[in-house]
Amino acid sequence: MTAKAWSDSCVGHMFSTGISMGSLVPGVPLIYERVEGTVYSRRVGELARTVVGHDHDPRTSDGRPLYDHLMEDKMWGEIRRTAKTNPTLQDALERAIMIYQLSKTT
Repeated sequence: MTAKAWSDSCVGHMFSTGISMGSLVPGVPLIYERVEGTVYSRRVGELARTVVGHDHDPRTSDGRPLYDHLMEDKMWGEIRRTAKTNPTLQDALERAIMIYQLSKTT
């Protein structure tokens, strides 16, 4: 079944879509529930649920959450920018880089 427009029951807006709605019924609102990392949908007034997704906690190669890496990258960017106008910080950063480079060669 293809729908040209369907109503978002939460805010009442109309969206144009050209995608297949699968088993969705236009005008029938869905309730979404999250239970222990699994996201379910069900029709209002029904108990039967359908799995629609799972929580995603992307991890990096060292096992830390991706968010931690992004915040660390942001912090290092701020340190590098600040070091341009702070000679003491620039010196400390250059020393840290030198120690890092030396530690990679041993």
